[in-house]
Amino acid sequence: MNLTFFDQFMSPQILGVPLIILALLMPSIIFPTPNNRWLTNPLSTLQTWTINLFTKQLMLPINKTGHKWSIILTSLMAMLLVTNLLGLLPYAFTPTTQLSMNMGLAIPMWLATVLTGLRNQLTTSLGHLLPEGTPALLIPVLIIIETISLFIRPLALGVRLTANLTAGHLLIQLTSTAVLALLPTMMTLSVLTGTILLLLTILELAVAMIQAYVFVLLLCLCLQENI
Repeated sequence: MNLTFFDQFMSPQILGVPLIILALLMPSIIFPTPNNRWLTNPLSTLQTWTINLFTKQLMLPINKTGHKWSIILTSLMAMLLVTNLLGLLPYAFTPTTQLSMNMGLAIPMWLATVLTGLRNQLTTSLGHLLPEGTPALLIPVLIIIETISLFIRPLALGVRLTANLTAGHLLIQLTSTAVLALLPTMMTLSVLTGTILLLLTILELAVAMIQAYVFVLLLCLCLQENI
């Protein structure tokens, strides 16, 4: 069988059962469950501190009305963060490189924020489609443009996450292939390429964390517009 660089993004299967479900369950599996040593467990303390820090950062642009969304948004960011990082392990599958999954996360969350705005403040939400002081001749055009922009938001969320992670994985695979190909003939060049590969891996770690944060932060900004 001829393998391509894009085969790494295919969902692996065992006996015809896709393992993407197991990959999505991993973030919840690795988090500890409450027990009698909850307060004295260093790992639990570190996780609690990290989650509180991220929650405060996410809730900064949102008023108190939207703080009821904190559990959903923080849980989403934790799932994306752990899934992105686990995908960098050897022989691991990254579900967030699948556009279908990212769109499945982006569209319902975006739609929930829009419906919340339409229910709580219909006039203000519709007012975002037409900036104040717009000339009468430009009103139909601007309404169409703003409506298209509104519906493109979930697509941009999903495509951004998919494209960044896919590009990083492909770049790492191309560089690692070059290291192995140059190793028998040009040792020095292979070592230099391996150094670049190490730097790319560190960069991809940062991208995995940043993209999870940006995905949820943009959802927070959409929520702030509608509450």
